[in-house]
Amino acid sequence: MWSGPRNLSTAMMRSFGARRDCDVWDEPFFAPFLQASGKAHPGRAETLAAHETDPLKVARDCAAAPPSGASYYFQKHMPHHMLPDFPMDWAKNGTHFFLIRHPARVICSYAKGRGDFDVEDLGYSSQRQLYQQLTQMTATAPPIVDCDDILRTPENILPKLCAALDLPWDEDMLRWEAGARQTDGAWAPYWYGSVERSTGFSAPPKDLPDVPPRFQDIYSACMVDYAVLAKDRLTV
Repeated sequence: MWSGPRNLSTAMMRSFGARRDCDVWDEPFFAPFLQASGKAHPGRAETLAAHETDPLKVARDCAAAPPSGASYYFQKHMPHHMLPDFPMDWAKNGTHFFLIRHPARVICSYAKGRGDFDVEDLGYSSQRQLYQQLTQMTATAPPIVDCDDILRTPENILPKLCAALDLPWDEDMLRWEAGARQTDGAWAPYWYGSVERSTGFSAPPKDLPDVPPRFQDIYSACMVDYAVLAKDRLTV
């Protein structure tokens, strides 16, 4: 799964992790990205100390079999973590999908945890570019799902996503136990509070929030890439 931040991505990791036939991996390239970019993020020190920072080693493990011997390996990736010199050949034999969310919701959510950020931190341009790259690499256009559509009817959208991925549907994906996971990244204490309290997908989305004036330029830029991806998303 390729997702930007604050995109329901951890709830989706919980959903796939609720399957008994699936291992999960939380943002494999985040530590290499932090190491190489020098970006200041909440939990930076903990992340660099706890996770592999060599992108070549991470890429090798991304292409490996699920660690527990499970049938499937769900990996939660973020396109903007894939710096230009990071390998992508590991992705050729994978099955991919993209998770998108309206920029107004992402910006207002992200600003609660990190008040100083730029357009690249939200990953919309990287997501659009990677969608095109993976379509060419795999000769298949990856399915796209929107967070709002999932929250409105997860019982309809998730089976449709599984069908598009040639993955058997499992109703266990609709619910999970509350709490942290050993598979959560070291940054979880800064971002995962709400998902740790959850036992399933939350209520349907409300009206779009108002984006503060200081983020309007970022909002406008993100909307361009979001609109391109959203027109091809799965719907019920």
